[in-house]
Amino acid sequence: MTKTALWWIFAIFFTFAVGEYQKRTGPTYEVRGKTFINNHPFRYKLIRTAENDKDAEISLKIPDTTVQGTIRYKRFKSNDEWSNASLTRDGSKLVFMMPRQPSAGKMMYDIELTSGREKVRLAGKDGEPVVMRFKGHVPRGILVPHIIFMFLGLLFSTRTAIEAMIHGRETFHYSLVTLLFLVIGGLIFGPIVQKYAFGAFWTGWPVGHDLTDNKTVLMVLLWVFAALKLKKDSASRLWPVIAAAGVLAVYLIPHSILGSEIDYTKIPR
Repeated sequence: MTKTALWWIFAIFFTFAVGEYQKRTGPTYEVRGKTFINNHPFRYKLIRTAENDKDAEISLKIPDTTVQGTIRYKRFKSNDEWSNASLTRDGSKLVFMMPRQPSAGKMMYDIELTSGREKVRLAGKDGEPVVMRFKGHVPRGILVPHIIFMFLGLLFSTRTAIEAMIHGRETFHYSLVTLLFLVIGGLIFGPIVQKYAFGAFWTGWPVGHDLTDNKTVLMVLLWVFAALKLKKDSASRLWPVIAAAGVLAVYLIPHSILGSEIDYTKIPR
């Protein structure tokens, strides 16, 4: 196997690893855990995202019919009082339908399970309530290309940095491919996804503070600058590495931090 093939394999595995990190730290990844009740273990998932065309189903698979559940919930960033409701038994599941919210509306909740005198609380990190966000439906024909192009951008960004460090001949060409994928995925499909999900094409600078939009612009600008430097001097090594490091730093920031959300405290009830 050639060294070129080995570098590609490394870049692909690296991209998949970063992609898995993005998935696990992103807003669509459920809160997962394992607990015991009545001396029986069970694993659970608490959803953190839902489409806003209907109420969102929160369900726990607990065949033991002696177990009952109560959910406590309210709108995130609101002056609401906490509401409490019982989970409904549906065969082997306990179910609650979270009231749907407008796009970018968020709810926070936790669940208490009881069986006799035994109680178990299910919540998010550090015991904080789980925060879930509602969004509009994004067609797969828009969402899938957006994801593919963004991760192809990460793949070629990584491979371009490697090519620069090993003094390869394809650094400039790889930089152009990197830039192309980031522009298509981030600046073309990205705003369309945002429009479907949250009703606006762009909520980053200068019209808002959406960190995802701002990160996309930063990645593109870094690679524009790196490509220009490489065009003037194809032997340049510093700027491709800096641009790739910037892309990696962006991908290591959890997705949708400072993303679109409704502040219910500013909306009259």
